[in-house]
Amino acid sequence: MYLYHGNINTIIMQPLDFFLNTSSIAQKQYEALRMYYVENKSAVEVAAMFGYTHRGFTTIVTEFVKKLKAGKSKELFFFEKSKGRKVTKSVEQAKDVIISLRKKNYSVEDIKVVLDSKKLCVSEKTIYNIITKDGFSKLPRRTRAIKQKKEIPQITADKSVALSFDNENFKSSSAGILCLLPYIKNYGIDEIINQSDFPQTNSINRLSSILSFVALKASNVRRYSSDNIWCMDRAMGLFAGLNVLPKAAWFTSYSHRVTANMNYSFLKAMHKKWVEEGLLGDTTNLDFTAIPYWGNTDHLENNWSGKRGKALASMLAVLAHDPDSGIIDYGNTNVMHKNESSVVLEFLDFYKQGAKENSLLKYLVFDSKFTNYQNLNELNKNGVKFITIRRRGKNIVNKIENQLPEKWKKVSVEAAGNKKRTIKIYEEEVTLSGYEGKVRQINITGHGKIKPAIIITNDFDLAVEKIVRKYTKRWIIEKLISEQILFFHLNNVSSSMVIKVDFDLTMSILTHNIYRLIAMELERYEKISVQSIYEKFLDNSADIEIQDTEIVVALKKKRNLPLILEKMTSFSKLKISWLNEKKLIFKGASYS
Repeated sequence: MYLYHGNINTIIMQPLDFFLNTSSIAQKQYEALRMYYVENKSAVEVAAMFGYTHRGFTTIVTEFVKKLKAGKSKELFFFEKSKGRKVTKSVEQAKDVIISLRKKNYSVEDIKVVLDSKKLCVSEKTIYNIITKDGFSKLPRRTRAIKQKKEIPQITADKSVALSFDNENFKSSSAGILCLLPYIKNYGIDEIINQSDFPQTNSINRLSSILSFVALKASNVRRYSSDNIWCMDRAMGLFAGLNVLPKAAWFTSYSHRVTANMNYSFLKAMHKKWVEEGLLGDTTNLDFTAIPYWGNTDHLENNWSGKRGKALASMLAVLAHDPDSGIIDYGNTNVMHKNESSVVLEFLDFYKQGAKENSLLKYLVFDSKFTNYQNLNELNKNGVKFITIRRRGKNIVNKIENQLPEKWKKVSVEAAGNKKRTIKIYEEEVTLSGYEGKVRQINITGHGKIKPAIIITNDFDLAVEKIVRKYTKRWIIEKLISEQILFFHLNNVSSSMVIKVDFDLTMSILTHNIYRLIAMELERYEKISVQSIYEKFLDNSADIEIQDTEIVVALKKKRNLPLILEKMTSFSKLKISWLNEKKLIFKGASYS
Protein backbone atom coordinates (compact mmCIF):
# COMPACT_ATOMS: atom_id res chain seq x y z
CA MET A 1 0.00 0.00 0.00
CA TYR A 2 1.42 3.41 -1.05
CA LEU A 3 0.45 6.92 0.05
CA TYR A 4 0.83 10.07 -2.04
CA HIS A 5 2.14 13.06 -0.08
CA GLY A 6 1.30 16.47 -1.57
CA ASN A 7 2.58 15.89 -5.12
CA ILE A 8 1.53 12.68 -6.94
CA ASN A 9 5.22 12.09 -7.75
CA THR A 10 6.11 11.85 -4.04
CA ILE A 11 5.39 8.28 -2.84
CA ILE A 12 5.60 7.24 0.82
CA MET A 13 6.25 3.48 1.25
CA GLN A 14 4.63 1.68 4.18
CA PRO A 15 6.92 -0.35 6.52
CA LEU A 16 5.41 -3.71 5.51
CA ASP A 17 5.87 -2.99 1.82
CA PHE A 18 9.57 -2.18 2.43
CA PHE A 19 10.16 -5.84 3.41
CA LEU A 20 7.76 -7.52 0.99
CA ASN A 21 8.32 -5.42 -2.16
CA THR A 22 12.11 -5.27 -2.19
CA SER A 23 13.69 -2.80 -4.60
CA SER A 24 17.42 -3.62 -4.32
CA ILE A 25 19.07 -6.89 -5.37
CA ALA A 26 20.95 -7.28 -2.07
CA GLN A 27 17.75 -6.88 0.00
CA LYS A 28 15.88 -9.28 -2.30
CA GLN A 29 18.55 -11.95 -1.87
CA TYR A 30 18.61 -11.39 1.90
CA GLU A 31 14.82 -11.85 2.25
CA ALA A 32 14.88 -14.96 0.02
CA LEU A 33 17.72 -16.60 1.97
CA ARG A 34 16.07 -15.74 5.27
CA MET A 35 12.83 -17.37 4.17
CA TYR A 36 14.77 -20.46 2.98
CA TYR A 37 16.79 -20.92 6.18
CA VAL A 38 14.67 -19.35 8.96
CA GLU A 39 11.14 -20.15 7.77
CA ASN A 40 12.19 -23.51 6.23
CA LYS A 41 10.54 -22.83 2.88
CA SER A 42 11.62 -25.05 -0.03
CA ALA A 43 13.82 -23.74 -2.79
CA VAL A 44 10.97 -24.09 -5.27
CA GLU A 45 8.61 -22.01 -3.09
CA VAL A 46 11.17 -19.26 -2.46
CA ALA A 47 12.14 -19.08 -6.14
CA ALA A 48 8.51 -18.72 -7.18
CA MET A 49 7.80 -16.06 -4.50
CA PHE A 50 10.76 -13.84 -5.46
CA GLY A 51 10.79 -14.45 -9.22
CA TYR A 52 13.91 -16.61 -9.44
CA THR A 53 14.28 -19.78 -11.43
CA HIS A 54 14.96 -22.86 -9.32
CA ARG A 55 18.46 -23.17 -10.73
CA GLY A 56 19.13 -19.45 -10.16
CA PHE A 57 18.11 -19.56 -6.50
CA THR A 58 20.19 -22.68 -5.74
CA THR A 59 23.23 -20.80 -7.16
CA ILE A 60 22.57 -17.91 -4.74
CA VAL A 61 22.45 -20.42 -1.86
CA THR A 62 25.74 -22.02 -2.94
CA GLU A 63 27.57 -18.66 -3.19
CA PHE A 64 26.15 -17.62 0.22
CA VAL A 65 27.54 -20.77 1.88
CA LYS A 66 30.97 -20.29 0.23
CA LYS A 67 31.31 -16.75 1.60
CA LEU A 68 30.31 -17.87 5.09
CA LYS A 69 32.99 -20.58 5.03
CA ALA A 70 35.57 -17.98 3.83
CA GLY A 71 34.79 -15.76 6.85
CA LYS A 72 33.26 -12.98 4.76
CA SER A 73 29.95 -12.72 6.58
CA LYS A 74 30.41 -8.97 7.21
CA GLU A 75 30.74 -8.33 3.48
CA LEU A 76 27.44 -9.99 2.49
CA PHE A 77 24.59 -7.59 3.17
CA PHE A 78 25.41 -5.22 6.03
CA PHE A 79 28.40 -2.83 6.21
CA GLU A 80 29.53 -0.92 9.29
CA LYS A 81 30.38 2.71 8.63
CA SER A 82 33.80 3.61 10.05
CA LYS A 83 33.93 6.80 12.09
CA GLY A 84 36.00 9.76 10.92
CA ARG A 85 37.49 10.62 7.56
CA LYS A 86 38.41 7.80 5.22
CA VAL A 87 42.16 7.02 5.28
CA THR A 88 43.64 7.96 1.91
CA LYS A 89 46.27 6.03 0.01
CA SER A 90 48.86 8.78 0.68
CA VAL A 91 48.33 8.55 4.44
CA GLU A 92 48.68 4.75 4.35
CA GLN A 93 51.95 5.08 2.40
CA ALA A 94 53.27 7.82 4.66
CA LYS A 95 52.46 6.24 8.03
CA ASP A 96 55.62 4.13 8.31
CA VAL A 97 57.80 7.09 7.26
CA ILE A 98 56.13 9.35 9.83
CA ILE A 99 56.68 6.86 12.66
CA SER A 100 60.30 6.26 11.59
CA LEU A 101 61.10 10.00 11.57
CA ARG A 102 59.36 10.62 14.88
CA LYS A 103 61.45 7.91 16.53
CA LYS A 104 64.48 9.99 15.52
CA ASN A 105 62.97 13.13 17.16
CA TYR A 106 61.93 14.91 13.98
CA SER A 107 59.30 17.59 14.47
CA VAL A 108 55.97 17.62 12.64
CA GLU A 109 57.31 20.42 10.44
CA ASP A 110 60.45 18.46 9.49
CA ILE A 111 58.38 15.35 8.77
CA LYS A 112 56.14 17.41 6.50
CA VAL A 113 59.19 18.60 4.52
CA VAL A 114 60.36 15.03 3.94
CA LEU A 115 56.89 13.81 2.90
CA ASP A 116 56.51 16.69 0.43
CA SER A 117 59.80 15.69 -1.20
CA LYS A 118 58.36 12.17 -1.66
CA LYS A 119 55.13 13.62 -3.16
CA LEU A 120 53.09 12.25 -0.23
CA CYS A 121 50.33 14.80 0.32
CA VAL A 122 49.71 14.63 4.06
CA SER A 123 48.76 17.62 6.20
CA GLU A 124 50.54 18.58 9.41
CA LYS A 125 47.33 17.89 11.33
CA THR A 126 47.25 14.33 9.98
CA ILE A 127 50.92 13.84 10.89
CA TYR A 128 50.20 15.08 14.41
CA ASN A 129 47.20 12.75 14.74
CA ILE A 130 49.24 9.73 13.61
CA ILE A 131 52.12 10.30 16.02
CA THR A 132 49.71 11.08 18.88
CA LYS A 133 47.66 7.94 18.20
CA ASP A 134 50.89 5.92 18.19
CA GLY A 135 51.74 7.14 21.70
CA PHE A 136 54.46 9.73 21.02
CA SER A 137 54.60 12.64 23.44
CA LYS A 138 55.32 16.26 22.54
CA LEU A 139 58.98 17.03 21.81
CA PRO A 140 60.73 19.14 24.47
CA ARG A 141 62.06 22.59 23.55
CA ARG A 142 65.46 22.10 21.92
CA THR A 143 68.39 24.34 21.09
CA ARG A 144 69.68 24.73 17.54
CA ALA A 145 72.72 22.60 18.35
CA ILE A 146 70.57 19.72 19.63
CA LYS A 147 68.34 19.90 16.56
CA GLN A 148 71.38 19.62 14.29
CA LYS A 149 72.57 16.50 16.14
CA LYS A 150 69.39 14.50 15.58
CA GLU A 151 69.77 11.08 14.00
CA ILE A 152 69.52 11.01 10.23
CA PRO A 153 66.81 8.71 8.79
CA GLN A 154 67.67 6.21 6.06
CA ILE A 155 65.29 7.59 3.45
CA THR A 156 66.23 7.84 -0.21
CA ALA A 157 65.61 11.21 -1.82
CA ASP A 158 64.22 11.51 -5.33
CA LYS A 159 66.57 11.97 -8.27
CA SER A 160 67.34 15.63 -8.94
CA VAL A 161 65.82 16.91 -12.20
CA ALA A 162 64.72 20.24 -13.65
CA LEU A 163 61.47 21.33 -12.00
CA SER A 164 58.35 21.04 -14.17
CA PHE A 165 56.68 24.01 -12.41
CA ASP A 166 53.27 22.36 -12.37
CA ASN A 167 50.84 23.91 -9.94
CA GLU A 168 51.50 22.45 -6.49
CA ASN A 169 52.16 23.40 -2.88
CA PHE A 170 54.64 22.07 -0.35
CA LYS A 171 56.30 22.82 2.98
CA SER A 172 59.93 23.84 3.52
CA SER A 173 62.09 24.40 6.58
CA SER A 174 64.73 26.34 4.59
CA ALA A 175 62.57 28.67 2.53
CA GLY A 176 64.20 31.87 3.79
CA ILE A 177 67.11 31.53 1.36
CA LEU A 178 64.66 32.17 -1.50
CA CYS A 179 64.90 35.84 -0.48
CA LEU A 180 68.37 35.82 -2.06
CA LEU A 181 67.05 34.97 -5.54
CA PRO A 182 65.87 38.50 -6.47
CA TYR A 183 69.37 39.83 -5.74
CA ILE A 184 70.97 37.14 -7.90
CA LYS A 185 68.66 38.14 -10.73
CA ASN A 186 68.75 41.91 -10.17
CA TYR A 187 72.57 42.06 -10.23
CA GLY A 188 72.83 39.76 -13.24
CA ILE A 189 74.75 37.08 -11.35
CA ASP A 190 72.72 34.40 -13.13
CA GLU A 191 73.94 35.71 -16.50
CA ILE A 192 77.56 35.68 -15.35
CA ILE A 193 77.15 32.05 -14.26
CA ASN A 194 75.54 31.09 -17.58
CA GLN A 195 78.41 32.73 -19.48
CA SER A 196 81.09 31.09 -17.32
CA ASP A 197 83.12 27.99 -18.16
CA PHE A 198 81.71 25.92 -15.29
CA PRO A 199 80.57 22.44 -16.42
CA GLN A 200 77.01 21.22 -16.85
CA THR A 201 75.19 17.96 -17.64
CA ASN A 202 72.22 16.98 -19.78
CA SER A 203 69.96 16.81 -16.72
CA ILE A 204 71.30 19.75 -14.67
CA ASN A 205 72.42 22.91 -16.47
CA ARG A 206 75.27 25.22 -15.49
CA LEU A 207 73.15 27.73 -13.57
CA SER A 208 71.29 25.08 -11.57
CA SER A 209 74.60 23.36 -10.78
CA ILE A 210 76.23 26.46 -9.31
CA LEU A 211 73.06 27.55 -7.49
CA SER A 212 72.91 24.09 -5.89
CA PHE A 213 76.26 24.81 -4.23
CA VAL A 214 75.10 28.32 -3.27
CA ALA A 215 71.91 26.89 -1.72
CA LEU A 216 73.96 24.64 0.58
CA LYS A 217 76.32 27.47 1.52
CA ALA A 218 73.51 29.98 2.09
CA SER A 219 71.45 27.64 4.28
CA ASN A 220 74.28 27.01 6.76
CA VAL A 221 74.57 23.28 6.01
CA ARG A 222 77.93 22.55 7.60
CA ARG A 223 78.32 18.82 7.06
CA TYR A 224 76.98 17.97 3.65
CA SER A 225 76.74 14.19 3.68
CA SER A 226 75.60 13.70 7.27
CA ASP A 227 72.92 16.38 7.19
CA ASN A 228 71.36 14.75 4.11
CA ILE A 229 67.91 16.03 5.03
CA TRP A 230 68.82 19.02 2.81
CA CYS A 231 68.39 16.95 -0.37
CA MET A 232 64.72 16.41 0.56
CA ASP A 233 63.86 20.07 1.15
CA ARG A 234 61.88 21.25 -1.87
CA ALA A 235 62.68 24.95 -1.35
CA MET A 236 66.42 24.30 -1.61
CA GLY A 237 65.78 22.51 -4.88
CA LEU A 238 63.51 25.36 -6.01
CA PHE A 239 66.37 27.80 -5.31
CA ALA A 240 68.29 26.13 -8.17
CA GLY A 241 65.26 25.44 -10.39
CA LEU A 242 65.24 21.74 -9.45
CA ASN A 243 62.76 19.42 -7.73
CA VAL A 244 65.34 18.70 -4.99
CA LEU A 245 69.08 19.27 -4.68
CA PRO A 246 71.38 16.53 -5.99
CA LYS A 247 72.83 13.96 -3.61
CA ALA A 248 76.28 14.24 -2.01
CA ALA A 249 78.07 12.12 -4.64
CA TRP A 250 77.00 14.52 -7.39
CA PHE A 251 78.58 17.51 -5.61
CA THR A 252 81.90 15.68 -5.28
CA SER A 253 81.85 14.59 -8.92
CA TYR A 254 80.97 18.07 -10.15
CA SER A 255 83.70 19.87 -8.20
CA HIS A 256 86.36 17.58 -9.65
CA ARG A 257 85.46 18.79 -13.13
CA VAL A 258 86.16 22.42 -12.21
CA THR A 259 89.61 23.80 -13.03
CA ALA A 260 91.51 26.71 -11.48
CA ASN A 261 91.09 28.72 -14.69
CA MET A 262 87.30 28.37 -14.46
CA ASN A 263 87.37 29.81 -10.95
CA TYR A 264 89.72 32.64 -11.94
CA SER A 265 87.64 33.61 -14.99
CA PHE A 266 84.46 33.61 -12.94
CA LEU A 267 85.97 35.84 -10.24
CA LYS A 268 87.19 38.24 -12.96
CA ALA A 269 83.68 38.47 -14.40
CA MET A 270 82.26 39.09 -10.92
CA HIS A 271 84.96 41.72 -10.30
CA LYS A 272 83.85 43.59 -13.41
CA LYS A 273 80.25 43.51 -12.14
CA TRP A 274 81.25 44.88 -8.72
CA VAL A 275 83.15 47.73 -10.42
CA GLU A 276 80.16 48.55 -12.64
CA GLU A 277 77.85 48.60 -9.64
CA GLY A 278 80.18 50.89 -7.70
CA LEU A 279 80.66 48.38 -4.89
CA LEU A 280 84.47 48.60 -4.80
CA GLY A 281 86.01 51.66 -3.17
CA ASP A 282 89.53 53.02 -3.20
CA THR A 283 90.83 50.58 -0.55
CA THR A 284 91.30 46.81 -0.54
CA ASN A 285 92.33 44.73 2.46
CA LEU A 286 94.42 41.61 1.86
CA ASP A 287 95.09 38.67 4.14
CA PHE A 288 96.02 34.98 4.15
CA THR A 289 94.17 32.05 5.68
CA ALA A 290 95.22 28.42 6.05
CA ILE A 291 92.75 25.75 4.90
CA PRO A 292 93.59 22.41 6.59
CA TYR A 293 93.72 19.21 4.57
CA TRP A 294 92.99 15.83 6.14
CA GLY A 295 94.64 13.09 4.12
CA ASN A 296 98.02 12.47 2.52
CA THR A 297 99.78 15.79 3.12
CA ASP A 298 103.15 15.02 1.48
CA HIS A 299 102.43 17.55 -1.27
CA LEU A 300 101.42 20.35 1.14
CA GLU A 301 103.36 22.90 3.14
CA ASN A 302 102.90 23.79 6.80
CA ASN A 303 101.08 27.08 7.37
CA TRP A 304 100.06 28.86 10.53
CA SER A 305 96.38 28.42 11.38
CA GLY A 306 95.10 31.13 13.69
CA LYS A 307 91.87 29.20 14.16
CA ARG A 308 93.72 26.24 15.64
CA GLY A 309 96.68 28.13 17.08
CA LYS A 310 99.36 26.03 15.42
CA ALA A 311 101.10 25.32 12.12
CA LEU A 312 99.67 22.40 10.17
CA ALA A 313 99.68 20.87 6.70
CA SER A 314 97.29 23.04 4.74
CA MET A 315 96.58 25.07 1.63
CA LEU A 316 97.34 28.76 1.91
CA ALA A 317 94.64 31.01 0.49
CA VAL A 318 94.47 34.77 -0.01
CA LEU A 319 91.34 36.93 0.21
CA ALA A 320 90.78 40.52 -0.93
CA HIS A 321 88.03 42.49 0.77
CA ASP A 322 86.46 45.92 0.32
CA PRO A 323 86.11 47.47 3.82
CA ASP A 324 83.11 49.64 2.93
CA SER A 325 80.78 47.35 0.96
CA GLY A 326 82.01 44.10 2.55
CA ILE A 327 82.42 42.50 -0.90
CA ILE A 328 85.16 39.86 -1.17
CA ASP A 329 86.62 40.60 -4.57
CA TYR A 330 89.28 37.94 -4.97
CA GLY A 331 90.36 34.59 -3.61
CA ASN A 332 93.11 32.15 -4.53
CA THR A 333 94.23 28.89 -2.93
CA ASN A 334 97.27 28.33 -5.16
CA VAL A 335 99.71 30.13 -2.83
CA MET A 336 103.07 28.56 -2.01
CA HIS A 337 105.81 29.82 0.29
CA LYS A 338 108.03 30.58 -2.70
CA ASN A 339 105.45 32.92 -4.31
CA GLU A 340 103.76 34.16 -1.14
CA SER A 341 105.31 37.63 -1.32
CA SER A 342 104.31 38.15 -4.97
CA VAL A 343 100.59 37.57 -4.30
CA VAL A 344 100.08 41.30 -3.83
CA LEU A 345 101.28 41.93 -7.39
CA GLU A 346 99.14 39.11 -8.75
CA PHE A 347 96.10 40.70 -7.14
CA LEU A 348 97.01 44.06 -8.64
CA ASP A 349 97.06 42.48 -12.12
CA PHE A 350 93.72 40.79 -11.41
CA TYR A 351 92.12 44.04 -10.25
CA LYS A 352 93.23 46.20 -13.15
CA GLN A 353 92.72 43.67 -15.94
CA GLY A 354 89.70 44.50 -18.08
CA ALA A 355 88.53 47.48 -16.00
CA LYS A 356 91.38 49.99 -16.10
CA GLU A 357 89.19 52.96 -16.98
CA ASN A 358 86.89 52.29 -14.00
CA SER A 359 89.57 51.38 -11.48
CA LEU A 360 89.27 53.28 -8.22
CA LEU A 361 91.94 51.35 -6.37
CA LYS A 362 94.35 53.63 -4.50
CA TYR A 363 95.24 51.79 -1.30
CA LEU A 364 96.24 48.23 -0.48
CA VAL A 365 96.23 47.37 3.22
CA PHE A 366 97.90 44.25 4.65
CA ASP A 367 99.95 43.07 7.60
CA SER A 368 103.73 43.00 7.95
CA LYS A 369 104.21 39.41 6.73
CA PHE A 370 102.07 39.69 3.61
CA THR A 371 104.88 40.81 1.27
CA ASN A 372 108.48 42.06 1.26
CA TYR A 373 109.96 45.54 0.85
CA GLN A 374 110.94 44.86 -2.80
CA ASN A 375 107.28 44.36 -3.71
CA LEU A 376 106.35 47.50 -1.80
CA ASN A 377 108.67 49.26 -4.20
CA GLU A 378 106.82 47.68 -7.17
CA LEU A 379 103.50 48.91 -5.78
CA ASN A 380 104.93 52.40 -5.48
CA LYS A 381 106.08 52.29 -9.12
CA ASN A 382 102.55 51.26 -10.18
CA GLY A 383 101.09 54.29 -8.44
CA VAL A 384 99.36 52.26 -5.71
CA LYS A 385 99.49 53.40 -2.11
CA PHE A 386 100.16 50.79 0.54
CA ILE A 387 99.50 50.83 4.27
CA THR A 388 101.09 48.10 6.34
CA ILE A 389 102.82 47.36 9.62
CA ARG A 390 106.60 47.32 9.93
CA ARG A 391 108.14 44.43 11.79
CA ARG A 392 109.38 45.54 15.19
CA GLY A 393 113.01 44.74 15.83
CA LYS A 394 114.60 45.37 19.23
CA ASN A 395 116.64 48.36 18.03
CA ILE A 396 113.61 49.99 16.35
CA VAL A 397 111.49 49.63 19.48
CA ASN A 398 114.26 51.07 21.69
CA LYS A 399 114.67 54.05 19.35
CA ILE A 400 110.94 54.81 19.42
CA GLU A 401 110.66 54.48 23.18
CA ASN A 402 113.62 56.84 23.70
CA GLN A 403 112.18 59.66 21.60
CA LEU A 404 111.75 62.98 23.37
CA PRO A 405 108.23 63.49 24.79
CA GLU A 406 107.76 66.76 22.87
CA LYS A 407 107.98 64.87 19.53
CA TRP A 408 104.85 62.90 20.34
CA LYS A 409 101.43 64.37 19.69
CA LYS A 410 97.94 63.27 20.63
CA VAL A 411 95.37 62.61 17.92
CA SER A 412 91.78 61.44 18.06
CA VAL A 413 90.96 58.61 15.65
CA GLU A 414 87.63 57.05 14.70
CA ALA A 415 86.87 53.74 16.35
CA ALA A 416 84.07 51.21 16.08
CA GLY A 417 80.56 52.27 16.97
CA ASN A 418 81.06 55.93 15.93
CA LYS A 419 83.32 56.45 18.90
CA LYS A 420 86.64 58.27 19.16
CA ARG A 421 89.88 57.11 20.67
CA THR A 422 92.92 59.19 21.65
CA ILE A 423 96.37 57.85 20.80
CA LYS A 424 99.90 59.30 20.71
CA ILE A 425 101.78 59.30 17.42
CA TYR A 426 105.27 60.20 16.26
CA GLU A 427 105.97 60.54 12.52
CA GLU A 428 109.23 60.25 10.61
CA GLU A 429 110.58 59.33 7.17
CA VAL A 430 112.72 56.21 6.92
CA THR A 431 114.46 54.07 4.31
CA LEU A 432 113.83 50.34 3.79
CA SER A 433 116.09 47.67 2.36
CA GLY A 434 115.08 47.04 -1.27
CA TYR A 435 112.82 50.09 -1.41
CA GLU A 436 113.79 53.11 -3.51
CA GLY A 437 113.30 56.37 -1.67
CA LYS A 438 111.73 56.92 1.70
CA VAL A 439 108.48 55.86 3.32
CA ARG A 440 106.34 57.57 5.91
CA GLN A 441 106.57 55.84 9.28
CA ILE A 442 103.87 56.45 11.91
CA ASN A 443 104.77 55.23 15.39
CA ILE A 444 101.74 54.72 17.62
CA THR A 445 101.43 54.22 21.35
CA GLY A 446 98.65 54.60 23.90
CA HIS A 447 96.60 52.05 22.00
CA GLY A 448 96.47 49.44 24.73
CA LYS A 449 99.46 47.41 23.54
CA ILE A 450 102.76 46.99 25.40
CA LYS A 451 104.98 47.62 22.36
CA PRO A 452 104.36 50.53 19.96
CA ALA A 453 102.69 49.85 16.60
CA ILE A 454 104.57 50.99 13.50
CA ILE A 455 102.61 51.84 10.34
CA ILE A 456 104.51 52.47 7.12
CA THR A 457 103.01 53.95 3.95
CA ASN A 458 104.02 55.68 0.74
CA ASP A 459 101.23 58.25 1.17
CA PHE A 460 102.73 61.47 2.57
CA ASP A 461 99.57 63.55 2.14
CA LEU A 462 96.71 61.70 3.81
CA ALA A 463 95.96 62.78 7.38
CA VAL A 464 97.41 60.46 9.99
CA GLU A 465 93.98 59.87 11.52
CA LYS A 466 92.67 58.49 8.23
CA ILE A 467 95.71 56.29 7.69
CA VAL A 468 95.28 54.75 11.14
CA ARG A 469 91.58 54.24 10.49
CA LYS A 470 92.24 52.55 7.14
CA TYR A 471 94.61 50.10 8.75
CA THR A 472 92.34 49.28 11.68
CA LYS A 473 89.59 48.40 9.19
CA ARG A 474 91.90 45.65 7.93
CA TRP A 475 90.96 43.66 11.01
CA ILE A 476 87.51 43.27 9.44
CA ILE A 477 88.90 40.82 6.93
CA GLU A 478 90.13 38.64 9.80
CA LYS A 479 86.56 38.55 11.02
CA LEU A 480 85.40 37.65 7.51
CA ILE A 481 87.87 34.79 7.35
CA SER A 482 86.35 33.47 10.56
CA GLU A 483 82.93 33.66 8.86
CA GLN A 484 84.24 31.75 5.86
CA ILE A 485 85.46 29.03 8.21
CA LEU A 486 82.41 28.87 10.46
CA PHE A 487 79.34 29.73 8.37
CA PHE A 488 80.60 28.60 4.96
CA HIS A 489 82.45 25.59 6.46
CA LEU A 490 85.59 26.46 4.48
CA ASN A 491 87.85 24.19 6.51
CA ASN A 492 85.22 21.80 7.90
CA VAL A 493 86.13 18.75 5.86
CA SER A 494 84.82 16.15 8.30
CA SER A 495 82.07 15.47 5.78
CA SER A 496 82.60 12.61 3.37
CA MET A 497 81.55 14.89 0.52
CA VAL A 498 84.91 15.92 -0.93
CA ILE A 499 84.86 19.34 -2.60
CA LYS A 500 87.93 20.78 -4.31
CA VAL A 501 89.28 23.54 -2.09
CA ASP A 502 89.70 26.19 -4.80
CA PHE A 503 86.15 25.67 -6.06
CA ASP A 504 84.79 25.59 -2.51
CA LEU A 505 86.48 28.94 -1.84
CA THR A 506 84.97 30.41 -5.01
CA MET A 507 81.48 29.28 -3.99
CA SER A 508 82.02 30.67 -0.48
CA ILE A 509 83.03 34.04 -1.92
CA LEU A 510 80.00 34.10 -4.25
CA THR A 511 77.56 33.24 -1.45
CA HIS A 512 79.19 35.73 0.93
CA ASN A 513 78.80 38.51 -1.62
CA ILE A 514 75.13 37.68 -2.24
CA TYR A 515 74.60 37.97 1.52
CA ARG A 516 76.35 41.37 1.48
CA LEU A 517 74.01 42.58 -1.30
CA ILE A 518 70.94 41.90 0.83
CA ALA A 519 72.62 43.28 3.98
CA MET A 520 73.27 46.61 2.25
CA GLU A 521 69.51 47.15 1.99
CA LEU A 522 68.66 46.13 5.54
CA GLU A 523 68.68 49.41 7.42
CA ARG A 524 70.66 49.26 10.68
CA TYR A 525 71.86 45.74 9.80
CA GLU A 526 74.39 46.62 7.07
CA LYS A 527 77.46 45.58 9.08
CA ILE A 528 76.22 42.45 10.83
CA SER A 529 77.81 39.09 10.13
CA VAL A 530 76.55 36.54 7.63
CA GLN A 531 75.61 34.25 10.52
CA SER A 532 73.45 36.99 12.04
CA ILE A 533 71.77 37.78 8.70
CA TYR A 534 70.88 34.13 8.32
CA GLU A 535 69.56 33.70 11.86
CA LYS A 536 67.61 36.97 11.98
CA PHE A 537 66.13 36.99 8.48
CA LEU A 538 66.64 33.85 6.40
CA ASP A 539 66.40 30.95 8.84
CA ASN A 540 62.68 30.43 8.32
CA SER A 541 60.05 27.90 7.28
CA ALA A 542 57.32 28.53 4.74
CA ASP A 543 54.39 27.14 2.81
CA ILE A 544 55.20 27.42 -0.89
CA GLU A 545 52.62 27.39 -3.68
CA ILE A 546 53.58 27.25 -7.36
CA GLN A 547 50.90 28.97 -9.44
CA ASP A 548 50.55 29.75 -13.16
CA THR A 549 52.54 33.00 -13.11
CA GLU A 550 53.76 33.28 -9.50
CA ILE A 551 55.46 31.36 -6.76
CA VAL A 552 53.98 32.39 -3.41
CA VAL A 553 56.21 31.95 -0.37
CA ALA A 554 54.33 32.32 2.93
CA LEU A 555 57.08 32.74 5.55
CA LYS A 556 56.15 31.97 9.14
CA LYS A 557 55.97 34.73 11.76
CA LYS A 558 59.30 36.05 13.00
CA ARG A 559 60.49 39.19 14.74
CA ASN A 560 62.35 40.60 11.71
CA LEU A 561 59.94 39.29 9.09
CA PRO A 562 58.30 42.69 8.34
CA LEU A 563 61.64 44.22 7.31
CA ILE A 564 62.56 41.42 4.91
CA LEU A 565 59.03 41.41 3.45
CA GLU A 566 59.30 45.14 2.86
CA LYS A 567 62.49 44.61 0.84
CA MET A 568 60.98 41.72 -1.11
CA THR A 569 58.01 43.88 -2.13
CA SER A 570 60.26 45.92 -4.41
CA PHE A 571 60.98 42.75 -6.43
CA SER A 572 57.33 41.62 -6.76
CA LYS A 573 57.31 42.28 -10.54
CA LEU A 574 60.73 40.69 -11.16
CA LYS A 575 60.53 37.49 -13.24
CA ILE A 576 63.08 34.80 -12.35
CA SER A 577 64.29 33.20 -15.57
CA TRP A 578 65.36 29.85 -14.07
CA LEU A 579 61.98 29.60 -12.29
CA ASN A 580 60.13 29.44 -15.61
CA GLU A 581 59.80 33.25 -15.74
CA LYS A 582 57.56 33.24 -12.68
CA LYS A 583 57.46 36.05 -10.13
CA LEU A 584 58.39 35.41 -6.50
CA ILE A 585 55.78 36.74 -4.09
CA PHE A 586 56.69 36.77 -0.39
CA LYS A 587 54.11 37.18 2.35
CA GLY A 588 53.69 36.39 6.02
CA ALA A 589 52.00 33.17 7.09
CA SER A 590 49.30 33.07 9.76
CA TYR A 591 51.38 30.86 12.06
CA SER A 592 54.72 31.03 13.84
